[in-house]
Order: sequence, then structure tokens, then C-alpha cells
Amino acid sequence: MIEKVIEWSIKNKVLILTGVLILLGASIWAVKTTPLDAIPDLSPPQVIIYTKWSGQSPSVIEDQITYPIVSTLLSAPKIETVRGISSFETSAVYVIFKEGTDIYWARSRVLEYLSQIKDRLPKTAEIAIGPDATGVGWVYEYALYSEKRNLWQLRTLQDWYLKYALLGVDGVAEVSSVGGFVKGYQITVDPQKLRAFKIPLKKVISAIRSNNNDIG
Repeated sequence: MIEKVIEWSIKNKVLILTGVLILLGASIWAVKTTPLDAIPDLSPPQVIIYTKWSGQSPSVIEDQITYPIVSTLLSAPKIETVRGISSFETSAVYVIFKEGTDIYWARSRVLEYLSQIKDRLPKTAEIAIGPDATGVGWVYEYALYSEKRNLWQLRTLQDWYLKYALLGVDGVAEVSSVGGFVKGYQITVDPQKLRAFKIPLKKVISAIRSNNNDIG
């Protein structure tokens, strides 16, 4: 069998050379046009819903946040499965869609269904949709060092300047800050002075809250 193939190839040199050139050209074209990933993303399209509710236990988070969100999203179209995780002060709901679903269409459907149950969720809970990127999209990590700035100054520089500059780069979905100290203000109240001036603590909180309002 092999001898007949070799004999036929020798008799049809032009045809064999033409086929080799065609395959060579197709191979070069495929190498130049085929997209390559260092870590291919094989995960299905998914949308993550993060919710933070300060001071609440996992059981309360499960009953008032995770369960309502999961039960509502189960009826959404093209849903493969919905998984919910409840922990202290935090809820994470993973909405996994069927293969081939457009990620932006999926995110818009999730937002649509969340708007339906907005009134059923706690008013003080902070709900956010995760970025339109997967776990393998983490492509770069950097650190800030300075001999003249302390940790909270570096964190401020990161959160208010570098972060927004990087978010403006095409293809960047999220910039996560880790470490350093977030600048904050703390007010220490003297209970004896409050009692002496007959000022309730709620009035102090109200004054601080109204002071932060920017009203013309």
C-alpha cells in the first residue's frame, strides 16, 4: 500500500507540490489569524452579583438577600444554573448562562430581574454586579513604593488617580486595589459632655450626615 502511494506521488509531482504549497499557505494564514490565549477561558458565561449588608449574620443574609435573588433569577431565560453563597455581611450569587450566550445580553437580563425585586431587598444593602471579566482575565499586578509617601497616601493615589487612568484603557474591565490604608475620619464622642448639654447621640449623627451634603 505504501509503495503504491509513493509510486503515485512520484508520477504526480506537480499535483503533490501544489498541495504542499496550498497547505503551507493555509498554515501560515492560520498562525497569523488564530487568537491565542496563555490561559484559555473554558468557563461558561456567568454574571456575579455581590451584596454587602454590614453587621448581618450569614443566616439573615441567606433569608433576606441570597434566597430572594436566587429564586427570582431561576426563571430568567437561557439560565444554566444559579448558585448562592452567604457569609458574614456578604452574599455572592453566581448566575451561569448556557454556552454561547452573549455576556452583555446576560448582564442586562440580570439587571432587569434585579430591578423587579429591588423593593423586597433591605434598603441598606449594597448590591453590585461583578465586572464583565472572568477569573482568568487577571493579566497584570503592580505595587506602589515611595520613600516620601506613607501607606494611606499611596492608597489615595491609587484609588483616585491611577485606578481611573487604567480603567480608561481599552480592554480593562476592573482595577482592584489591595493593601495600604484607606483614609477615613473618626469622631470620638464624650458621653459626659453630651449628657451635660442634653444632646442625644442621634443628633450628632444627623449633624455629621447633613454636613456631608453638598447643597447649593
